[in-house]
Amino acid sequence: MSRIGKMPIAIPAGVTVEVAENNTVTVKGPKGTLTRALPKEMTIKQENGQIVIERPNDLKREKSLHGLTRSLLNNMVVGVTTGFEKKLEVNGVGYRAAKQGKKLVLTLGYSHPVEMEDPDGVETSVEGQIISVKGIDKERVGQLAAEIRDKRRPEPYKGKGIKYADETIRRKVGKTGKK
Repeated sequence: MSRIGKMPIAIPAGVTVEVAENNTVTVKGPKGTLTRALPKEMTIKQENGQIVIERPNDLKREKSLHGLTRSLLNNMVVGVTTGFEKKLEVNGVGYRAAKQGKKLVLTLGYSHPVEMEDPDGVETSVEGQIISVKGIDKERVGQLAAEIRDKRRPEPYKGKGIKYADETIRRKVGKTGKK
């Protein structure tokens, strides 16, 4: 049995979960609404303030979808109640991040500044050298954070670039001069 898949999801106060045909789930909460089509094989039931996901049989495909379906649903419930946030740090001499309206402007040592538009449902903010990416959809927040990081990945010699706040960069020793 899937250890994650069999755990029930508690529905907090102020959150409504609606399961339509073909397992299209809509979760409404104080921060917004999320809709997602989950795998049709799983049965999603609401019983006494909890959501329970069950699988029809023990085939490999159903086993793998069981935990996935539960995690996706749990992320939707957490997203509409508390939301998700990723923090990125900009390290390097002359490397800067600024916010202009809905645009994130990054100065990363290229001949031009890199501009990124905030997509729907995701918001970026800059405090000093730290970029915060916030939203209710975990997938979109993570994707935008990864795209920002890809503009200038941290390099192993000086650690310059954009890194996640909780990320540690494996440092390398540089060249040594002849003696």
